[in-house]
Amino acid sequence: MDERRTDLERFPSISSVTLYGEFTLTGNRKVRCSVNLTERDLVVQRLTAAPVGRSNAVLSLKDCVGCRAYRGNEPADPAAYLSVYFYPLRRRWMSSGVSRQRVEQCFRLAALQDPRANLDEAEKWARAVRERAARQQRLHGDGALVSQLSRPCQMMLLVNPQSGKGQALSLYNNHVQKMLNEAGIVHTLVITERQNHAREMVREADLSQWDALVIMSGDGLLFEVINGLLERSDWEDAIRTPLGILPGGSGNALAASIHHYSGGSAASGEELLVSCGFLLCRGLVSRMDVVSVQLPSSPRLFSFLSLAWGFVADVDVESEKYRRVGAARFTVGTLVRLASLRVYKGRLAYLPAAGDNGPRRGHELTPVPSPPPADSPCRHSFHNSCHSNNSLRARRTESTPSRSSAGSPPGPPDSLLPPLDRPLPPDWVVAPEEDFVLVLAMYQSHLAEDLLAAPGAALNDDAIHLFYVRAGISRAALLRLFLAMEKGAHLAANCQHLVHSRVRALRLEPHSAKGIITVDGEVVEYGAVQAEVHGGLSRLISG
Repeated sequence: MDERRTDLERFPSISSVTLYGEFTLTGNRKVRCSVNLTERDLVVQRLTAAPVGRSNAVLSLKDCVGCRAYRGNEPADPAAYLSVYFYPLRRRWMSSGVSRQRVEQCFRLAALQDPRANLDEAEKWARAVRERAARQQRLHGDGALVSQLSRPCQMMLLVNPQSGKGQALSLYNNHVQKMLNEAGIVHTLVITERQNHAREMVREADLSQWDALVIMSGDGLLFEVINGLLERSDWEDAIRTPLGILPGGSGNALAASIHHYSGGSAASGEELLVSCGFLLCRGLVSRMDVVSVQLPSSPRLFSFLSLAWGFVADVDVESEKYRRVGAARFTVGTLVRLASLRVYKGRLAYLPAAGDNGPRRGHELTPVPSPPPADSPCRHSFHNSCHSNNSLRARRTESTPSRSSAGSPPGPPDSLLPPLDRPLPPDWVVAPEEDFVLVLAMYQSHLAEDLLAAPGAALNDDAIHLFYVRAGISRAALLRLFLAMEKGAHLAANCQHLVHSRVRALRLEPHSAKGIITVDGEVVEYGAVQAEVHGGLSRLISG
């Protein structure tokens, strides 16, 4: 008991000890420890002499992903064992910033000769650790938090073995499988075999079997899953299935975004994978915006990341040939495309988001013009004639998704978008430019692991972050812009050719005969396109 009082005096942050025990280390039975479990921490102090600086450990339960109690392999051994798994932030070796690193605490409980009694004690500790860890993680969740996955839970883990450098399965075997097992997450591994395989599976799957669907790939596989869920007749329930993302591709934009939202410093490769794996194991579920995209003749698509035309779309598609170099493909593609910079002609219009102060860089807004007089010969060809105020109010009252009526396509109705061949409402804004280097609509923070394109974005802010770069920018200035984007500093770079607005809907009408439009990195039909954000429609496991 004297040792316990010493612990409490040494660690004044411990407000109350809920469990206390003295155990030996699993790997060395000669080392005895006192173990205090509080509401916030697991505090371990070596009672056996140890080198200076290594005798004590305070491990925060918000960094704990799991705990298990078990018997040893030797039948004659009456002891039970307790293993607790943490992923605290630690300073990186030989570099700035911090990253999550695995810490395992293993104890041997052998106070009694009765094996069952020892195991009961270990299980009591394991339950207490899991319960307190879950409480701490909920307390540290953000304002968009909806729920927390229960334990045990069942996950379907979809892996694209061809994504990125083709190392997704290796990363699963070396990192992910172990993390999920430590967290007590039961998962079924599904290896996708072709394009749209995941889309077809989730469209037909019995989702009641799964607590979550997890994607380990680039962003393309999640695009398939979201669209598959929203193609179901029960889309309203299906789209609320929690989704998880683990980076296994070359872009990994959503994985980088949720890492960023969790407060982590810039990360890539295995560091990003461990961070996203940790967030997945915590199981905190938040709302995520989804954007509907209407094309001239293709079925409506649903997007979670971006819509791009011009330079960004060109680089994304043309850099496919460099996929084997991983995330560096975008750097190579950017340099190649800068050498032959293109300008695209088109018309861009958008509906500003509430509270938006207009486009950054001080460019004037161009309102949708008034219609010509009724007797004007231009009356019938005037593309932007206004709808009546009554019809506009009617559309706004339908902004909350409702159940699909008979014959309507699945998915939420678009309440802000008129048909593509119809004029826009009068409260839309037309960009004054017609010559663009790029148009980029973002709804997450990152465009790639190392591109913080929309630093002000959030999972559930009911907004599209619209960027465009006007023609006339030099190659050097555009390169500086993308270099600044690595740290999200491009909006402060005083580039007069860059414009940014927060919008709820947009319409883009390319006038150039050739070009590429991408949605979440996937090439779509080239032509007029419009999009609308549906706030908080989906659910994502995030920090």
